[in-house]
Amino acid sequence: MYKIDLNSDVGEGVGNEAQLLPLLSSCNIACGGHAGDTMTIQSTIELAIQHQVKIGAHPGYPDKENFGRQILDITPSDLRKSLTDQIVTVKDFAERQHQKLHHVKVHGALYNLASVDVSIARLIIDVVKEIDDQLVIYVPYQSVIQKEVKDVLQTKIEGFADRRYNSDYTLVSRSLPDAVIHDASDVLAHIIPMITAQELTTITDMVLPFHIDTLCVHGDTPTAFQILKMIHQGLKDHQIQVC
Repeated sequence: MYKIDLNSDVGEGVGNEAQLLPLLSSCNIACGGHAGDTMTIQSTIELAIQHQVKIGAHPGYPDKENFGRQILDITPSDLRKSLTDQIVTVKDFAERQHQKLHHVKVHGALYNLASVDVSIARLIIDVVKEIDDQLVIYVPYQSVIQKEVKDVLQTKIEGFADRRYNSDYTLVSRSLPDAVIHDASDVLAHIIPMITAQELTTITDMVLPFHIDTLCVHGDTPTAFQILKMIHQGLKDHQIQVC
């Protein structure tokens, strides 16, 4: 029996949390930087408690105009303060409802930059460690941040169910065709080898070694609910337990 954590980025204004949360084992809640506000944070935490889903903070560049998907010209000190404020906001809301914040997963352009930029990776790690050194951080496979965080914080290595990969393990840019996988059956064909064979097929059909602990379906993908439903059935068919 294989096991995988199934996560999604939620609280981003789509309004599909009531559909998605029952199908997840962990969630990443937008903290008000790229999306989200106190109302969405609180309501998403309530759903997570109801469905026994691990609660995570999903901070990003404070840039709602671009949904945190463009690198923002911001000083390290301002970025550090923004990330701290965002994570602490979700942490405080969780603790008011007698829950612990489980993890942090950075969003969008900042997530991608931390995969390749040592200074950004270290800044994020420092912020998370200062807030709570028991927090888990979700990181990409073979990324700079995965290497930098080793022996500092607990990690879960993340793969993306609905995104294509380049041969260097980075995500194909959303500006390119076929970067996002919308068809649920294509998603299933993409993820099963990740879990059972520890292999990744890139956008150029190269097969690479791959190891993941958690699998993400983006909550703002229009077909997210359909994808998650099919994933659940497909994982069950392959004796993969969501936990």
